[in-house]
Amino acid sequence: MSYTDFVDEISLAEQAENLGRMAMMMGLIPSFVVRHFPDSWEFYIPDETGNRLTPEEAYLHLNRLVDPDN
Repeated sequence: MSYTDFVDEISLAEQAENLGRMAMMMGLIPSFVVRHFPDSWEFYIPDETGNRLTPEEAYLHLNRLVDPDN
């Protein structure tokens, strides 16, 4: 994905959420959870890390899963 796919924290979190959906559809992860708070989003990928991920961490992790060449 190019750098223009997101321009702020909200659009980055939305891209991470879309990547999570794609990873689930591809069978790469069994599920994921996004918790929406007024000032931030938290991502959880059960059975992988067990830790909460920031939108930036989730985007990088899910992008590597969905597009390993990138």
